[in-house]
Amino acid sequence: MKEEKMEIEEKIAQLRKLREEAKVGGGTKRIEAQHAKGKLTARERLNLLVDAGTFEEIDPFVTHRCTDFGMAERKFLGDSVVTGYGKINNRLIFASSQDFTVFGGSLSEVASKKICKALDLAADSGVPFVAVLDSGGARIQEGTDSLEGYGEIFTRNILYSGVIPQISVVVGPTAGGAVYSPALTDFFFMVKGLGQSYITGPEIIKAVTGEEVSLEELGGAMVNATKSGNCHFVYETEEECFQQVRRLLSFFPQSCQEKPPFIDTNDDPNRVDEELLHIIPANSAQPYEIKKIITKVVDNGEFMEVHERFARNFIVGFARLGGQSVGILANQPMYLAGVLDIDASDKAARFVRVCDCFNLPLVTFIDVPGYMPGTDQEFRGIIRHGAKLLFAYTEATVPKVSVILRKAYGGAYIAMSSKGLRGDINYAWPTAEIAVMGPEGAVNIIYRDEIKKSANPEETRQRLVREYRDKFANPYVAATRGYIDDVIDPRETRPKLIKVLRALQNKDVCNPPKKHGNIPL
Repeated sequence: MKEEKMEIEEKIAQLRKLREEAKVGGGTKRIEAQHAKGKLTARERLNLLVDAGTFEEIDPFVTHRCTDFGMAERKFLGDSVVTGYGKINNRLIFASSQDFTVFGGSLSEVASKKICKALDLAADSGVPFVAVLDSGGARIQEGTDSLEGYGEIFTRNILYSGVIPQISVVVGPTAGGAVYSPALTDFFFMVKGLGQSYITGPEIIKAVTGEEVSLEELGGAMVNATKSGNCHFVYETEEECFQQVRRLLSFFPQSCQEKPPFIDTNDDPNRVDEELLHIIPANSAQPYEIKKIITKVVDNGEFMEVHERFARNFIVGFARLGGQSVGILANQPMYLAGVLDIDASDKAARFVRVCDCFNLPLVTFIDVPGYMPGTDQEFRGIIRHGAKLLFAYTEATVPKVSVILRKAYGGAYIAMSSKGLRGDINYAWPTAEIAVMGPEGAVNIIYRDEIKKSANPEETRQRLVREYRDKFANPYVAATRGYIDDVIDPRETRPKLIKVLRALQNKDVCNPPKKHGNIPL
């Protein structure tokens, strides 16, 4: 009995030794090198992501199976990725974190299998998945086995899209095929100075096109956030980044089968705000900050903006109204007068669809003069891109509530969650101007001859503009036809929205039976 006990204790000791070995990844020197670059290790990142003491590792003893190029003698427990599960705000998630200390975080066949297993478990359990990326790409020594591994991950990203929330956090290099997993997930985070994402590196670009560009200029966090729009969130440090991942998930349900969590924010649902009367300028051509309206309406002024640096003429993000998570969309008059263009249409359509996937109601604040004119937009496909927003709003089955604040002209009025696109409740402020086009443009067309024949054309034109605005460019014409459900006091916007969202909380509609729609991509 004593000998058996000693034998078990020896095995436990061996287990502990192996676990400690697995925790150091590629070794202490490589960990020191990682820290010297200002980067955290795979496990340190997971500890920032999940609640303290909740992470449980899966497959810590897995090693690669490659025997070529001297790889048989170069093995590390767990290989190049740490996978497992833990809790965020006491709610379960699964996660993977690539370990750059092991072969530069390169993806091997077994690393792919570990990630796929964690993804499968997340989907089967109906909980979110977070992937932390820091990798040199495919493991060259394993050839097509490594490439096939990427395909397996992409397949799961796609099959589980809209089933569970998927988030990617890029805190190191991602290149070539590796960039597509973050692009397929719902949200893409990066850290300045650390995260990189590009298809082909500077050397290949120079060889093929003659262009010279640095890694940061090509695929750094700010480039991906501002120019390409690949990245949704950029932060200065890893600590801040992971804290914001946790915050983002607080707005979401665990899966498409649940409603978003209700959080008591202790903000009076009947609160009114006198300042809402004075934010919109009397001059309809003058810009203003739409986020001032959003933060005055939502719970405690808390608004988590998404894609903040991309297509700045359109605002999207998450907030709570009466404790309920909602997706907020709004035109931004401070940039390009809030027009809809190609990038704004893509940004908005994508956001509508992710909210619809996970049962978040849509609240839309409207001040849009139209679509961006010009040959550049026309030649690049504003028709095709603009149609994405029409498709997304119409297809969405979640509660859809809108408030027209000022301008709502032409086709852009239709695109912004109008009654014609199955908007549930459409409000307007008394300042709303709803028309086929703005008063100035309409008068120049309708009264062209009268203005031309007038003794004082400019005075006549201004008079006709005022008359047109008073008679047609107001919310009451649309309200008499039922296209606007109510014209509301701006001060009462918050209680109105909370009440109608509560009324719509059990909305249950279905789209016609189909395999899937054909959104104009």
